[in-house]
Amino acid sequence: MIRTARPHRALPEAIAIARERGKVQVSIRCPEARYHFTIDATTTGAFVRVRFSPRILAEAADIAFAFRGEIVRLRAIMRDVALTRELWLRSKHGTWRFFRVTADGIVEIDRSGRDLPDAEGTGSGPVRV
Repeated sequence: MIRTARPHRALPEAIAIARERGKVQVSIRCPEARYHFTIDATTTGAFVRVRFSPRILAEAADIAFAFRGEIVRLRAIMRDVALTRELWLRSKHGTWRFFRVTADGIVEIDRSGRDLPDAEGTGSGPVRV
């Protein structure tokens, strides 16, 4: 896990993005917290962890390696069909990338929570961690 600054600036921006998807509930800030906030939509929910990424344009495999500690932390949250675990990354220039954490990897998603298509127009598929 790379050591980055806490997402003080990124968190308010992330909450604004999350409100487009549903109701947001911010968790209590403490070192043991597994997520920063939850999104409660009508059919699904998400546990979201926000981090700063100095290399936002890196390959998904490199991001999975760099943020493996965050991914393990999110995986500790219960699994359910209607709940997702997401890692949101922000660069110093305000660029965002979003990833769904699965049992064996990460999948890049858009800000609405949908899988991003790959070059063939299909889902990008998980990058194993």
